[in-house]
Amino acid sequence: MQQVTWLPPPRDVSLSGVEVHVWRASLDRDASAVERLRATLTADESERAQRFHFDRDRLRFVVARGILREILGRYLKCPPRLIRFAYNEYGKPELSEEDGGGLRFNASHSHGMALYACVLGREVGVDIELLRDDFANLEVAARFFSKAEIGALGYLPPHLRTQAFFNCWTRKEAYIKALGEGLSHPLDCFTVSLTPGEPARLISTDKDRLEADRWSIADLKPFRGYAAAVAVRGSNSELHCWEWQ
Repeated sequence: MQQVTWLPPPRDVSLSGVEVHVWRASLDRDASAVERLRATLTADESERAQRFHFDRDRLRFVVARGILREILGRYLKCPPRLIRFAYNEYGKPELSEEDGGGLRFNASHSHGMALYACVLGREVGVDIELLRDDFANLEVAARFFSKAEIGALGYLPPHLRTQAFFNCWTRKEAYIKALGEGLSHPLDCFTVSLTPGEPARLISTDKDRLEADRWSIADLKPFRGYAAAVAVRGSNSELHCWEWQ
């Protein structure tokens, strides 16, 4: 997938089978935007929002869910409130074939920033994380990363390790989210690239030596101070990155 440039979306947005669309958005919106997005939620989503203890978390959930509905509504050409979600056995939301027509999506948010990925007829996963020096260390890596990733991280000079750690983390999360298995899929049973400046890719998996060739991964760099990646089944994908407004 090619270099990322974030652009305003076209008026009539649509997907071809080779395209991957990623949208970026801030979840901190003014009161009028929050209320407009709240109006697109279903009763169960509104009830879920009320379970958050802190106002900020409650409002960010409303905005994140409302933006997802608005984005999907643009592709499906239907009012956002009418979109119906189903969930797989691991809790991943999806659209039925009847409602979605092959549209697949995934979403991620971190500290007020969000990403949404959409494709046709293929698995896709996206992840965004705030860069945190206090979390990016070899002790955490030893709990979750493969042996090859731990070795690559330890080989790097200290000033590159935070970026490399979150390169690894977001690529791994994007891949397992695309698989739709959640944390039931061990993070240490596959290896991704992580060195800053080198291409993002799935290098290998323990179970299938051909699996890495079936996937494409791209860095997204959506906001300063964040790392992010999108993973999609297939190769030669055309990546388009949109600003949600």
